[in-house]
Amino acid sequence: MNNNFKKVSIIYVFLILLSLAVIWKIFYLQYIEKAEITDIDISYKIEEIEAKRGSIFSSDGRPLSTSVPYFQIRMDCVVISDTLFNNNIDALCRSLSQLYKDKSAAAYKAEIIKARKEGKRYKPIGNRLVDYTEMLEIRKFPIFSQGQNRGGLITEQRNRRKNPYGRLAYRTIGFINNNGEGTGIERSYDAFLKGRPGRQTVQRILGGEWIPATGLDVIQPEDGFDIQTTLDIDIQEAAEDALRDQLSKSDVFEGATAIVMEVKTGAIRAIANMKKGVRNDFDESYNYAIGHSTEPGSTFKLATLIALIEDGYVNLESKVDAGNGRWRYISTNFTDVTRVGYGVIDVKTAFEKSSNVAFAKLVTEHYGNNEKRYVNRIVNMKLTERFNLDILGEARAVIYSPDNALWSRISLPMMSIGYFSLLTPLHTLTFYNAVANNGKMMKPYFIENLQKNGVIHQKFGSQEITGSICSKRTLDQVQNALRGVVENGTAKAIDDPRYQISGKTGTAQIAFDGKYKDASGNRKHQASFAGYFPSDNPKYSMIVVLYTNKTRDNFYGGAWAAPVFKRIADKIYARAIDWNDPLTKKDERINTTKPDLYGDSKSIRIISKELDLGHKIDTKNSSWIALKEDKVNPITINNNMVPDVRGMGLKDAIYILENMGYRVSFSGRGKIVAQNPEPNIQISKGSIIQLTLER
Repeated sequence: MNNNFKKVSIIYVFLILLSLAVIWKIFYLQYIEKAEITDIDISYKIEEIEAKRGSIFSSDGRPLSTSVPYFQIRMDCVVISDTLFNNNIDALCRSLSQLYKDKSAAAYKAEIIKARKEGKRYKPIGNRLVDYTEMLEIRKFPIFSQGQNRGGLITEQRNRRKNPYGRLAYRTIGFINNNGEGTGIERSYDAFLKGRPGRQTVQRILGGEWIPATGLDVIQPEDGFDIQTTLDIDIQEAAEDALRDQLSKSDVFEGATAIVMEVKTGAIRAIANMKKGVRNDFDESYNYAIGHSTEPGSTFKLATLIALIEDGYVNLESKVDAGNGRWRYISTNFTDVTRVGYGVIDVKTAFEKSSNVAFAKLVTEHYGNNEKRYVNRIVNMKLTERFNLDILGEARAVIYSPDNALWSRISLPMMSIGYFSLLTPLHTLTFYNAVANNGKMMKPYFIENLQKNGVIHQKFGSQEITGSICSKRTLDQVQNALRGVVENGTAKAIDDPRYQISGKTGTAQIAFDGKYKDASGNRKHQASFAGYFPSDNPKYSMIVVLYTNKTRDNFYGGAWAAPVFKRIADKIYARAIDWNDPLTKKDERINTTKPDLYGDSKSIRIISKELDLGHKIDTKNSSWIALKEDKVNPITINNNMVPDVRGMGLKDAIYILENMGYRVSFSGRGKIVAQNPEPNIQISKGSIIQLTLER
């Protein structure tokens, strides 16, 4: 009995001591030891999965900026069997060295063997991301050809932004970096373009690497919206080419802009911005069009002319004495280009010749005792309207008022000829567009719609700012005066018998360092031309502005900006069939031929139905078809043969060829007229197929 009691007592004491030890350990860990939890103690975490960024399209659907898939190659060095590894590691490393060209095969081998010994299961391979065709090639490499579970190949998709048309409209398309900083549409519409990222759980493995955890739910990303812009690639290209050509004619230019607007809607069809870089080349690096406010110069005389006519002070036949081209008012000399002066002329001639003396005199005479009336009239024309544009970076327009501290006795005549006010080129163009649009001012816009997979989710469009900037009586007169500038005045050199242009030249000195001229007599100039065409039924308005650096020379809008305007307008006219002379009865033809169409069968069926072409298209038997010579021909896609993509648009051809594992290079614009290699021959995957396009 005593022995049993002793045994129970010993067990009882042992349990008490054990309990006390546990309690002490808990107390020690809780209140005495201050252990820090580090990242190495974390086994799992949530990681974002990148969504595919939406594309930016031109008005006709051609891609201006799009996300192209690239791949990070990684290797699970542990999963590979010894036999497979030892027999093929040399061949794998030779293939990797030839593809990446960053290190020798021996260096790759040493690196992979070391990673295998260390148990690396997520080792990065190569010094860069690879494109889709390179990824397909890597899948065929020794060891990697066995896939992820046996060959250890891990591919992670990353998306990179590409602009298929290079720097075309680059400042408007813009960019965005990893910190959310950027410009243009990419920055302004980032919330729509970037989509919604997915989420997955990742696990830390030996060596501190993170890999996706198996068996746990993954929230898939939601791709971003595509954006269709108002930009017309052909007009944009014409604007940039014309600007670059003109800027190349003098070393003194520091930048330029050209904007083309659709009169009835306010849609921006082209916006080119050129700024001189460090290598003296011009590129889309600064948005003069919407972000640069300056004193506009003589293009502002249109607003002054409207004010004078609208308030009943003058009409186009009213006389004004421009004298000898020199007029001193208070402490300021107002001068005209002519050395002998224009003498007594009518208001229309004063506008056509852009007489500073005439306009300064007219405004001083009629508004000298009521300066506020003139300023209110200008402001009521919505010249200072805040547009709240689709893209960020809009600069303010400023019209100073007599109650401003900067106002002086010479402010009124100075404003009348385009000084003592600040306008962006887009503000000036919007005003001229209103005159072309019979007084109705339209808000300029750059975005047509947001869409996903071709389905429009949100549509934008024209928006009216004001019903009319002035009366119909005044509009008729100023439209007559604007046409006169090109027929008889400072822009006579661009008059064209094929189609009529109306507009106004502008020349202004740009203030720098608080003055218009430095100690050496150098000035900065701004040469501009704003107008619209064709005059009798305006379809497009346009402004061209060129900015010089310091120079002793003069730069006039008629000589420098107007020719750029004309060159762009000619390009637009050349492709506008409905502007040409109507066909005579002898030349009239009724075209009964059905158009040739190439593309995916579902889209072609919709087009055929909309155009009432009468084709019966079976979408089940063929994914791609050609409607040619009124026949429905299936396009055969054989994975072993190069398909025939002639006649297709570039987007469809790239989709087919790259999904088959080929690379694509192209030249020209329009539809594909030739391809090399020829169709229906067998070439290795990853080969380059050259496409030639023509309109």
